[in-house]
Amino acid sequence: MTLTHDTAVPTVSVFGIPVCKWGMKDTVEYLSQVVASGTPHQIITANPIMIMSALESPEYKQLMQAAELIVPDGSGVVWAAQKGGDPVAERVAGIDLMHELLLQGVKEQWRVYLLGSTPEVIEETAGRLSRQYPGLIIAGHRDGYFGPEQDEEVVQAIKEAAPHLLFVARGADTQEPWIAKYKQSLGVPIMMGVGGSFDVISGKTKRAPLVFQKLRLEWLYRLLRQPSRLPRMLALPKFTVRVMREGENLTKIR
Repeated sequence: MTLTHDTAVPTVSVFGIPVCKWGMKDTVEYLSQVVASGTPHQIITANPIMIMSALESPEYKQLMQAAELIVPDGSGVVWAAQKGGDPVAERVAGIDLMHELLLQGVKEQWRVYLLGSTPEVIEETAGRLSRQYPGLIIAGHRDGYFGPEQDEEVVQAIKEAAPHLLFVARGADTQEPWIAKYKQSLGVPIMMGVGGSFDVISGKTKRAPLVFQKLRLEWLYRLLRQPSRLPRMLALPKFTVRVMREGENLTKIR
């Protein structure tokens, strides 16, 4: 299948959130065409916690619905689409999509900007990615510790770096609204929130072992390592109950 940035993205509605049905290969092909077009796109890597936030906050739901592409990052989202009778091709994990785009970026000479996490983590992440992907152009990076009064300064720095890819790691409650607010000002073809990916890449934290990933239990691994995540994780059983209750009707909710 030949995809362009004008190709209609096939989606399934998961409680009103339009989740892309493509697998990794087609997603990367499509986003490569987006970069070539130069059109600003916000990519959201959706998980059940984010969808529950959208159900509880009309503003957050509107933000997600306005994104140009939402991929099924969480295995719970994949399950929900299947339960609704309109399955996606596969899970497209945000950190894996990031690496696929970086790999493509080396081939295409794309410029990359990294934004978020602590000064130590962002420095280590930039260094490790440069070693992992020889030839990768990291056009700039800075930590995520800045307030609204510094937003314009950060946006200007990114614009001057002129990246093709912007990865933002500031937490889903912050990074998605920030990207949405400054999407048009930034004008970057691919802008994607990557949550804790920089912590994993830098070695600060470990990604769940493959066995946890295959069993769709990455959330449990993260919880065991970070019990402080428990309040946030309480959204998962709520999501499960809603999916079971709505069944096929969940894809009809707008």
